[in-house]
Order: sequence, then C-alpha cells, then structure tokens
Amino acid sequence: MTALLVANDGGHLMQLVTLAPRLPVGEDRLWMSVPTAQTRSLLAGEQVQWMDPAPTRDWRAVASNAWKARATFRDRDISAVVSTGASLALSVMPVARAHGVPCYYLESATRVHGPSVSGKLLRRFPGIHMFTQHETWADRHWSYGGSVFDGYEGVTLERADDTTEIRRIVVSLGTSESYGFRRLVERLVQVIPAGVEVLWQTGSTDVSGLGIDARPRVPAAELFAAMADSQVVIAHAGTGSALAALQAGRFPVLVPRRPEFDEHVDDHQLQIAGLLSERGLAATSEVEGVTIELLRAAAATRVRNRANAAPFSLA
Repeated sequence: MTALLVANDGGHLMQLVTLAPRLPVGEDRLWMSVPTAQTRSLLAGEQVQWMDPAPTRDWRAVASNAWKARATFRDRDISAVVSTGASLALSVMPVARAHGVPCYYLESATRVHGPSVSGKLLRRFPGIHMFTQHETWADRHWSYGGSVFDGYEGVTLERADDTTEIRRIVVSLGTSESYGFRRLVERLVQVIPAGVEVLWQTGSTDVSGLGIDARPRVPAAELFAAMADSQVVIAHAGTGSALAALQAGRFPVLVPRRPEFDEHVDDHQLQIAGLLSERGLAATSEVEGVTIELLRAAAATRVRNRANAAPFSLA
C-alpha cells in the first residue's frame, strides 16, 4: 500500500521532504505537488503526481485539483495521506476521507501561534488528524507530534572578528510570485564587500538598477550545493529557505518580510525568525540591522544534524 505525501511548493514541500524520514508511513510513497524548478529538483527520482498550480486562496484551483485527485484514489491503493499544506491539502484530504483513507495534516512550522486558514478549514472534516509543530498551542483538536527543526543544532566554530573571511554568500528570497523584498536587496548591495561572490535568488523581487546578477528561481540541488559551499546564507525568514540552509550546515541570517511594506500577507516570518533564533539555529535581523559584523558572526557558526531526533508522531 502507498502513502500519499501532499504539499504545495516552497516551504510546505521543503518541510515534508525534511520530515519524511521521520514519518511512520513506510517506504512506498507517492508525492503530490505542483511542477516548479524547486519541486522537480527536490522530488527527482520519486514517484510524483503533478497537480495544477495552486495559488494562495484560489478556490478555483482548489476545486480543480480536488477533481484531479479523484483519479488517484480510484486507481491507486492509498493507505494514508500526509500533508504540510496548504491549498493542495484542501483539495486532496476531503477526497481521501470520502474514500475512507486516513489523513494526517501537519500544520506548517511557520504557524507559531495558531493554525492557518487551511488548517482551520480541514479541522472541520471528520477523520482528519490535526497536528501542530508547536507544543504551546496543542489542545484537544491539535496534537503535538514534534518539529521539523528538531533535527538540527547550532555549533560555534570560532570567535568572529574583523579577520573572519567571507568569500561566498547565498541570498535566497524564496520563489513567491506575489511579493518582492527589494528593501533587503538594497541593504545587501550596500553591506556585502566588493569581491565577494554572491548567488542572488530573488523570486519576484524587482532588482532593476541595483547592478546585480539575480535569478528568480534556482533549482533546489544547485541552491543547496551553493549554500554548502558558502560561508554565509542570507534569506527571508521563510521555512523553505531556512531549512535549505540548515541542511547545508549553514547558520542563516534570517530577515523577516514585513506586511506593512507589502512584503507578505502577515507577520508569520517574524514569528519563525524568532523561533529559530531561540533554538540557536539562526541569526535574525530587521533589514537595517544587517551589517558585516552580523555576517561574520554567522560565518563563524555552523549547524549540524542532531543524531537522536525523535520520529514525528502521528498517534
């Protein structure tokens, strides 16, 4: 029997890929996501069913993908569905429950203080087991199963000072097609020393006139390799970008997007940045606080896998 792993692209899929080895669902897995450079790279070699693009709060896309998902449950022997969201979970899980398939919804780690809209809606469907990655808001409706960040710990290598060398930097602003983060790019152009090699992955950010060689999207494998070969990763405080840096062994500098500057829909990036800072897994800063001293401090810290990370409980 096959476990169906469902997630939108970006941080949702990155979380599920990271959590998959800790999930008690067996080795026979079918992935369900939307085709992008990132998802094709992350899921290379896996069984994948590609779905239609699923923008945030696009109810037509939710309905279209629900119709498309019906064939999966008709043609495949699906034993369980696990999802980290967002709109694809709304499409697939009600269809799965109509076929009697157990469903497990793992709310995104970005939701530090409570569930997303998708989570609130899915909680109303009988038979969908709801999980939070934050023990602070677990209750009778939401069980705490663990966190995607449990598998990492920060390690200081040496004292950061004016001699700490930075040769390569990766800047990752995610792949959102709706929100840019030009404020951060403008700051980094001022702060990063001349001669430093920079990979700029800027999504939909307008970088005209800034004199940088930016790429909207970079395949996951290439981005991961560049992070592993860098001294510093600077990223928006998105879960996907943060996890990519942690997996590469880097201690990222996370700068949250701010809704008041039309950089995101809410302040959840501020929450995730605070969480990772508390766990000792990232340096966090507002745009104006990014300095060369902060970059040197991040370069003097590494992240390593925690060997004894517990399985994510679906009980």
